Amino acid sequence: MAANLEDQLIDKVRALPPNKQQEALRLLNTLASAPDSEPNGASVDRRPISEIVEEVNRALPEDTWDDVPTDGSINLDHYLYRAPKQQP
Repeated sequence: MAANLEDQLIDKVRALPPNKQQEALRLLNTLASAPDSEPNGASVDRRPISEIVEEVNRALPEDTWDDVPTDGSINLDHYLYRAPKQQP
């Protein structure tokens, strides 16, 4: 059994037929050249969430939030399932 990750990868690649080795190489090249990614595969966006929310809100029409209920936390079941409305 291979001692480390690189050895495991090499063992797996060596066991593949040549056409699958080419496919694996293309995949590795794609992964290696992916811009702005962290080791876990997540994209990097280091802005605060409030800044991202503001950016999204700026792209929305001004009247977007006019019809949003202000008692959503109290009457969530009413808005989702048409349960009787609770008084705040």
